[in-house]
Amino acid sequence: MATKAIKTIGVLTSGGDAPGMNAAIRAVVRRGLSSGLNVKGIYKGYNGLLNEEIVDMTARDVSDTIQRGGTVLYTARCAEFRTPEGQQRGAEVCRKHGIEGLVVIGGDGSFAGAQKLANLGINTIGIPGTIDLDIACTEYTIGFDTAVNTAMEAIDKVRDTSTSHERCSIIEVMGRNAGYIALWCGIANGAEDVLLPERYDYDEQKIINNIIENRKKGKKHHIIINAEGIGHSEAMAKRIEAATGIETRATILGHMQRGGNPTCKDRVYASIMGAKAVDLLVEGKSKRVVGYRHGDFVDFDIDEALAMQKDISDYQVEVCASLSHNYSK
Repeated sequence: MATKAIKTIGVLTSGGDAPGMNAAIRAVVRRGLSSGLNVKGIYKGYNGLLNEEIVDMTARDVSDTIQRGGTVLYTARCAEFRTPEGQQRGAEVCRKHGIEGLVVIGGDGSFAGAQKLANLGINTIGIPGTIDLDIACTEYTIGFDTAVNTAMEAIDKVRDTSTSHERCSIIEVMGRNAGYIALWCGIANGAEDVLLPERYDYDEQKIINNIIENRKKGKKHHIIINAEGIGHSEAMAKRIEAATGIETRATILGHMQRGGNPTCKDRVYASIMGAKAVDLLVEGKSKRVVGYRHGDFVDFDIDEALAMQKDISDYQVEVCASLSHNYSK
């Protein structure tokens, strides 16, 4: 039996914001319009859906947005949407506004909401938008490239002052419980120690010994990149300074990593993912997640995507360690 052609789609951003989300929104709107669809923007994620903060979108509405960080549709957490009652109401709001297909830009939690809406009869497509790079089905997530470049540039600056004062610097980067930003910055910034939630053994004495040994060899600074999933950088700095006698400062980069103009990669990849999401809806697809694997843009069943597990590459961790420190083998 032929699939009924959809006429109206919606788009929302959910969870943490990520640079490049606006590029994805723009692509959904313009690809949708060029495919003959009506496109509605939903403000403030699932919270806005439940509150019916829904507007018609035109091509003009997304002009001059591709270069902006954040999300022009705003984003919010929504505890109510985690309940069956909230999900049912969300589906009813979609039907009330004629939304037959919904593009959800966000992370695993956002996809779980899309999964529930799909089960309630709303065609849904997820686009991975998170700086954490922690979605298992894809090698790329919107915002990671910008965030890791922002962190890299900030760490370069901290290194300059750390060297001038002959300090040890602990620099904490974001990523929730994933260490991808920390790992990439560890390699890109040539850090002496990189602490990853997936691998850290909490052997602080090993770090202390490395700092002391490097100082004996004449090294003027020591950079430790600490992932958010480990945290407690201020307390760690005090312990290391007490143990080594070397001035140690903690710098927590925080939400600056979420903001700023998206890189070319985040603009282009997000645009292609947004267009692909619309194409899938036009084809009558639902309950899919757009991903990037082996150089191509692909899609997965949401159930399959949420069930996948992801881990840091052992080889990349080993390379980072071999380039970063002078531990005895």
